[in-house]
Amino acid sequence: MCSSHVPGTRWGLGGTCVNVGCIPKKLMHQAALLGGLIQDAPHYGWEVAQPVPHDWRKMAEAVQNHVKSLNWGHRVQLQDRKVKYFNIKASFVDEHTVCGVAKGGKEILLSADHIIIATGGRPRYPMHIEGALEYGITSDDIFWLKESPGKTLVVGASYVALECAGFLTGIGLDTTVMIRSIPLRGFDQQMSSMVIEHMASHGTQFLRGCAPSRVRRLPDGHLQVTWEDCTTGKEDTGTFDTVLWAIGRVPDTRSLNLEKAGVDTSPDTQKILVDSREGTSVPHIYAIGDVVEVPTTVFTPLEYGCVGLSEEEAVARHGQEHVEVYHAHYKPLEFTVAGRDASQCYVKMVCLREPPQLVLGLHFLGPNAGEVTQGFALGIKCGASYAQVMRTVGIHPTCSEEVVKLRISKRSGLDPTVTGC
Repeated sequence: MCSSHVPGTRWGLGGTCVNVGCIPKKLMHQAALLGGLIQDAPHYGWEVAQPVPHDWRKMAEAVQNHVKSLNWGHRVQLQDRKVKYFNIKASFVDEHTVCGVAKGGKEILLSADHIIIATGGRPRYPMHIEGALEYGITSDDIFWLKESPGKTLVVGASYVALECAGFLTGIGLDTTVMIRSIPLRGFDQQMSSMVIEHMASHGTQFLRGCAPSRVRRLPDGHLQVTWEDCTTGKEDTGTFDTVLWAIGRVPDTRSLNLEKAGVDTSPDTQKILVDSREGTSVPHIYAIGDVVEVPTTVFTPLEYGCVGLSEEEAVARHGQEHVEVYHAHYKPLEFTVAGRDASQCYVKMVCLREPPQLVLGLHFLGPNAGEVTQGFALGIKCGASYAQVMRTVGIHPTCSEEVVKLRISKRSGLDPTVTGC
């Protein structure tokens, strides 16, 4: 059972990904992409009356119904595998026992030789900002709104913030992103800048270097947000229908009574401390969390997929003189007939400079970035070299083939723009 928060949600089986993460996010991202394809359709001979309105209620209902079907599917899978499922809110009594509270308040004691903690995280609210909790929502809520959020302010610089802002803009909503510091911190910063440039050129508005200080509801029902320019100290205000906080997530560990089991956590982040095998400070208790250097994709309007090291990480680890970066600006075939802007479609491969030029990281910005990245992730994890990737035959015409055509290095100073087909 998941505790609700204001405005609050209680999830079905499947955790963050199924209920308020990957699944509903990708479906709403797809809704936005379809809007772009409708704009392209006349160039391919389709007679489409413009503008085409978007129905939030219909989309939300379809997405929520799919999520509920997955909840049920997980329940069936547990039954098929003879796994007992308890819908309870649990906390530790000792290192082998948890106490669970059911919906009706009944307590249940469960004991086990081995225990796995997989409680995930919840969105962070900026409690120091007046009105943040009373009037704001988070990504846990946006996918379950029955009515359109309307004009929306997204506060945050994370991939969650940019993904939400991207699909809201894509379905035609007036959307602004307020960023205090560095967007997509932890990702390759050249790629991050290009993601922001693409979003800004396609309708998403950005307030850079600003921090909100107050949210209040006006008599007409709108939300007035007051913010400060972090450089000049100048104060400004704006009016929105919805304020979405996307400023990070916090581990859902505070209510687990981990101290009664002897499980150590970080005093700063409250994350459970684990070793390389996901073991905690208690030998028979494990905690499953994020794994580093796995392939990932940011589902912004122009998708960004990556695996391995960023250029900054590679340089910090190996030194600038030992790193070679091969890169290219390309134009997807799908963009040509409709005359789409491809100025931010870009791919780069970060390699060691010395033979055999081990591939350290791959970064791809363009359509279907997740599909592209997934295919190359295996090779990179298996220690592929630059030469091996270049000997791979590309499937033509695809965006993926741009990876195996990377011949221009940044060090050369040559124009990396791909010409021809």
